[in-house]
Amino acid sequence: MEISVTLIIIIITAIISFTAFSNQRLMDQLIFYPPAVKRGQWYRFFSCGLLHADIGHLLFNMFALYVFGEGKVNTPSGPVYLGVEFQFIEVFGNAGKLVYLGMYVLALAASLLPTYAKNKNNYHYRSLGASGAVSAVVFASILFRPLAGMGLFFIPIYIAGFLFGIIYLFVSNWMEKRGGDNINHSAHIFGALFGLAFTIIACVSFADYPVLSLFVEQIKNMSLEDIIQFGG
Repeated sequence: MEISVTLIIIIITAIISFTAFSNQRLMDQLIFYPPAVKRGQWYRFFSCGLLHADIGHLLFNMFALYVFGEGKVNTPSGPVYLGVEFQFIEVFGNAGKLVYLGMYVLALAASLLPTYAKNKNNYHYRSLGASGAVSAVVFASILFRPLAGMGLFFIPIYIAGFLFGIIYLFVSNWMEKRGGDNINHSAHIFGALFGLAFTIIACVSFADYPVLSLFVEQIKNMSLEDIIQFGG
């Protein structure tokens, strides 16, 4: 069986993250450090996405990437894949995997551009994690399936994905302004926005697939049951 791009990303990220947990030199070489980027080490825009602060940080990001990137659901007739990677394959054909990988990699850098602009002379600033790219995948998923239920772990009440996305952006913006929690909420916001923009532009430019109009049409036809969903 062919392994998905999503699983390859998860495996590589897990290996490098676990290695860096006990290897400070590797951590220092790969982490996003704006003054080093200013000196020409542009690779840090991408390499920092292979690092995580701890196991919990790694598990949360990689679980979210698996759910929204691969999205495998087991049915009596066999597994069904609903994730963004497979949506891209349906839209772009054989090039779908490369388009998906391109979005993920570019989102790592795009999500950090505002952070770099703000901290390029800040010698005390460091950032790591794949949250910006994962946010891009999550919001691409919302664009394809805006009514799919989304919510918090272990709470069996879900809301339509597009509403969850709006709340996510507002809360992230509020937490970014508040500060003090050592989380780069800016990367979450700009990663999410990049995922939306990339998917819309790619679908229109390379596949003539009206993803935005289909998104609007699904919302126009939604019912109350689509807005609030209860899980088992």
